[in-house]
Amino acid sequence: MKSLCLVTVGVLAMTLLIASISLLVAHVFQTVVDLQVKQGTVLKNGTETFEAWEDPPPPVYMQFYFFNVTNPLEVLQGDTPLVEEIGPYTYREYRPRVHVQFLDNGTKVSALNPKTYVFEPQKSVGDPEVDLIRTVNIPAVTAMEWSRSTPLQFATEVLLLLYQESLFTVRTVHELLWGYKDRLLSTIHLLHPEIDPVFGFFNKMNGTDDGEYVFLSGETNYLNFTRIVEWKGKESLSWWTTDTCNMINGTDGTSFHPLISKDENIYIFSSDFCRSFYLVYDSSGTVAGIPTYRFVPSAMVFANTTVNPDNAGFCVPPGNCPGTGVLNVSICKQGAPIFLSAPHFYQADQKFIEDIEGMHPRKEYHETFLDINPLTGLVLQAAKRMQINVHVRKLPEFFETGNIRTLIFPVMYINESVLIDEVSASKLKHVLLEASVVTGIPFIIMALGIVFGIVFIVLVCRSRGISEESIEDERSPLIRTS
Repeated sequence: MKSLCLVTVGVLAMTLLIASISLLVAHVFQTVVDLQVKQGTVLKNGTETFEAWEDPPPPVYMQFYFFNVTNPLEVLQGDTPLVEEIGPYTYREYRPRVHVQFLDNGTKVSALNPKTYVFEPQKSVGDPEVDLIRTVNIPAVTAMEWSRSTPLQFATEVLLLLYQESLFTVRTVHELLWGYKDRLLSTIHLLHPEIDPVFGFFNKMNGTDDGEYVFLSGETNYLNFTRIVEWKGKESLSWWTTDTCNMINGTDGTSFHPLISKDENIYIFSSDFCRSFYLVYDSSGTVAGIPTYRFVPSAMVFANTTVNPDNAGFCVPPGNCPGTGVLNVSICKQGAPIFLSAPHFYQADQKFIEDIEGMHPRKEYHETFLDINPLTGLVLQAAKRMQINVHVRKLPEFFETGNIRTLIFPVMYINESVLIDEVSASKLKHVLLEASVVTGIPFIIMALGIVFGIVFIVLVCRSRGISEESIEDERSPLIRTS
């Protein structure tokens, strides 16, 4: 009976150990979890995934920082501009998806994404309707660039004199953001109705959308979850000079496919940047106690053409490349000489930083990043940081430009950020706990095998001890004498 018990315990221990090792090597339970995640990450009406995509619960905040010019007269005489950062002016951003329609048997989803901004005084440094900013007069600069060397040059100069326009203007934060009726643009509008008489960086962008998107639902392939296939009815852009640069790649940056690895590139299409770009793995961390991978824009994205020849397609006109870290988007901004960069020219050519006094680029404040949970693909924390600059130069035809140097002049930058809310974090932790339990089953089996192995060893040792005592008793004499 004892021998049968020993054999049973030994066989059970060995079986459990072999089974656990086999399950670990074959990744059986990890495969089960991965399959469940893939099947759950699909845009289907009535599911939690769809509801979170349609109306994301975590609050999004948009912060605006302005560069106030403190020495405008000296700049016109050729001196280095001195700017002072003022901000943030913070707005809560609401961005539900509306007019959602399922297409092609549920494999595609179309939607509009209007954004509404509500001012948050507690998170701001002042009143946007009162605080004044001295900055580049973009309508005037744009008009001068448009009309130079054309029959309208003289008329533009007359209007600039008539309206007493200069290279710099003073406006409230509210006017610069949401728009003001510009006299110069209003006059040009009479001749060219396509020119908006109202100028503002976010003019007509509060409560409006940037066009219809068509996304893949992830039904046929989890890797295509929320990938954009059309924007404004087109499958590609038309602004740039190469097919590669005109491609619409990736998602809109709010959601990604599950099972993300450190080796892959995360692609995003941004209508603000008028292009697609990609992010690469930077580091691992945690947000609200949940594991994350941090992805940041690749240095190749905004590198000069010497480092990345593929970026030549973004040089408009061809061959006119501004340098590393700066993108000329005038072609998609009605011809206005707008250039985009990271705040304070972070990771841009040193010349841009040295040209403006007051630039202090820092990774922790000025880098765009995404913190993504690798299992689910959910964004736990993110910050999109973008600086708006204006190309200014001396134009001999217009005395308003004085002797200003050729500069990429910073005007403002945005910090659009999101952090997962407590309710969503709690739900995600529960999902991850369930996944951990399932993937931990082989280790539980292994632990049981080890326990039974220890029991087996103890029983064997005890059995041998008892046997040796019995043999010793048998060998001792029946009658002992002292």
